[in-house]
Amino acid sequence: MRFLAFSRLRLIIAAGAALTVGVGVYAYAASNTVPPSTAGAGSGAISGYTVSSVAYGLNSTTPTNVDSVTFTIAPTTATTVKVQLASAGTWYTCSNTAGSVTCNTTSPQATVAAATQLTVVATQ
Repeated sequence: MRFLAFSRLRLIIAAGAALTVGVGVYAYAASNTVPPSTAGAGSGAISGYTVSSVAYGLNSTTPTNVDSVTFTIAPTTATTVKVQLASAGTWYTCSNTAGSVTCNTTSPQATVAAATQLTVVATQ
């Protein structure tokens, strides 16, 4: 008889422990919150820019140095314009005023000898 009472007591304690753990796990899981979010996908055409009237401004003291690059760009609404004078070379930041673009190429100093190609990137 004692064995049955002890077994029942042990069963009640085990059930109580399982219940406590279950409630704790539920309470932990129930406390998660996920904020609302959005997702989407879309596409649009990418059109290019036309660059013309390219001119290189040489340094007056050391004419082998290129101090600037100027050109016109269309459409004229480009807000970010950068140029590169050599493959894997430095990217220079330019300013665009109504389609008239000026790029300072003095930091680091561009040179005529190192200038092998003109790459222009632009975006609105």
